[in-house]
Amino acid sequence: MRLRTRRSSATSTSALPGAATRVVHQVASWCLAYPDEALVERLPLLAAAVDELGGGRARDGLRTFLDHATTTPLPCLQSDYVHLFDLSRKQALYLSYWTDGDTRRRGEVLAAFKERYRASGFLVDTRGELPDHLPLVLEYAALADPDDGAALLQEYRASLELTRFALIEAGTPYAGLLEAVCATLPGPSPADKAAVHRMASAGPPTESVGLDAADPRLLPLTESGRS
Repeated sequence: MRLRTRRSSATSTSALPGAATRVVHQVASWCLAYPDEALVERLPLLAAAVDELGGGRARDGLRTFLDHATTTPLPCLQSDYVHLFDLSRKQALYLSYWTDGDTRRRGEVLAAFKERYRASGFLVDTRGELPDHLPLVLEYAALADPDDGAALLQEYRASLELTRFALIEAGTPYAGLLEAVCATLPGPSPADKAAVHRMASAGPPTESVGLDAADPRLLPLTESGRS
């Protein structure tokens, strides 16, 4: 994806300085994309950038994944990624999936993501991905519009936290990446899923024509292959 960048003008409400937040978002964006040779080549550079963040939850979360990726053969990384993100919906990386699932309303939400990118005045090549794909949103926040990108992540805070818990339950180092992203957002993360549910109604409803906006959106996820 090619993005033109601009300097953030607003004061960050994150626990991290603006520049550090953008580093976290960019590193997480690369690491949450499908692993390839380019990622392997970048690992030393990413590790060096993360070490400059000092201590803290964001740095520790990123290092957890980077240490794993550095010592794991690429074919194993690729197999793990497919198992986690392509063959299961339990760890969905699509932010609006958690709030709108596979409903007709989600089409409107995805269009709103695209319009938001366009309104910021930046050209975004989604490479065939949906615009709410977390690596894409993180790259937008890191390189294109840090202020609006951070606001977008905060709007989908519940989606991020549910993904974080799902990855923790899966016992995967990818959980560290979501720990890092959530650490860049204002306030502490919820202690458990029940707290996330109280934070916002967010979950994957089933297809329903004319779904009322007030209907419950926290339905159980079941593992399912994508068609």
